[in-house]
Amino acid sequence: MSSTRPKLAVFKFASCDGCQLTLLDCEDELLALAGRIEIADFREASRRVVEGPFDLTLVEGSVTTPEDIPRLREIRANSRVLVTIGACATAGGIQGLRNFADVAEYQRVVYAHPEYIRSLATSTPIQDHVPVDFELRGCPISRAQLLEVISAYLGGRSPNVPRESVCVECKRRGTVCVVVAHGTPCLGPVTQTGCGAICPSFHRGCYGCFGPQDTSNAPALSQKLVQLGMDSPSLARFYRTFNANAPAFRAASDAARPSPSPEGA
Repeated sequence: MSSTRPKLAVFKFASCDGCQLTLLDCEDELLALAGRIEIADFREASRRVVEGPFDLTLVEGSVTTPEDIPRLREIRANSRVLVTIGACATAGGIQGLRNFADVAEYQRVVYAHPEYIRSLATSTPIQDHVPVDFELRGCPISRAQLLEVISAYLGGRSPNVPRESVCVECKRRGTVCVVVAHGTPCLGPVTQTGCGAICPSFHRGCYGCFGPQDTSNAPALSQKLVQLGMDSPSLARFYRTFNANAPAFRAASDAARPSPSPEGA
């Protein structure tokens, strides 16, 4: 007998699996969710595979090999709603640093037989290749935000995920601004909230794990960081972390005129 419950599928491309593990970490919530949906394909959790089409598909990871593209297109064709989860899927991830360097040279240095490696010169987000219905950012993603997205699509509504900057979260927590108080470089003013502003609460600058906020003003932040004494190569590296290939962060790092050598990446 076929199930009438909505089908959920989870697929992985180039990534560390951390965002899939966030779903598994939901534990009690996941058990309750499992009663409302059919987990049709989730290799991180089970060998059981149910054929599509899928009502909701979560995709983790970036496109980094030639084989990824046809596989991704097949997944998109088999999914009613496709949601990308995590920095790799939404911005190319930490492996997006290859976009600033010579990948062929890296392969020659790292692998004894680079001729066996089939890799694209770039690491790109899922939306560069297929239409995406919603992007859930983070490295890793937020449990609460993930559950909100799944619940929203099961309920036939749009997800309610905050889009303000980390600075807003610092204000809510009563955290003193590390830039103003200590002169600590921080990406919080241009980064979307989602982590609860953890790093500033421990007197550390934000690393931009949730990617650029939609209305971020990176040039203004760069000017402030230069005033704090940051030189151009350091400023470029500051934007090149988990979301280095996100347009706003990439533009800011390119504007810093970093060294053209791979070491500058």
